[in-house]
Amino acid sequence: MQYENLGKYIRQKREKIEISLNEFAITNDIDPAILSRIETLKQNIKLNVLEKIAQGFNQTPAEFLTEFENEGK
Repeated sequence: MQYENLGKYIRQKREKIEISLNEFAITNDIDPAILSRIETLKQNIKLNVLEKIAQGFNQTPAEFLTEFENEGK
């Protein structure tokens, strides 16, 4: 499975729960600039950031990636 569209999926999922990029980033201890670059596919996602993003959606990284693989195609 390729994860090249993971950033787009993160953005869609975040917008679905109606939270701004800045609010999501700050709440989950992520640099807003890094999250923006991830969502616009300008930066790859590091594992520690993936963990924080998954936690922001009340999921484990495994649950988040499984959901992406099933829904984010």
